[in-house]
Amino acid sequence: MTPSPPRVTLLTRAGCHLCDDARTIISQVTAELGETFVETDITTDQQLYDLYWEQIPVTFVDGAQHDFFWVDADRLRRALAR
Repeated sequence: MTPSPPRVTLLTRAGCHLCDDARTIISQVTAELGETFVETDITTDQQLYDLYWEQIPVTFVDGAQHDFFWVDADRLRRALAR
């Protein structure tokens, strides 16, 4: 059985306290629902940096932007239930 690709992507950068908070919530919700997530540091990709540097952390669900700045656990659960 091939594992499913992560449904949640978290864009972050080092030293971002909001990113730390978002990571904690996303880790809890994805573990609870049996999902996975991937984290990408925007400083490693100039295009991501140019697009999102003022909005991080940015959360994507199934490839669509879901949240920025803060992650609401209940909203994330609802998005992953679809």
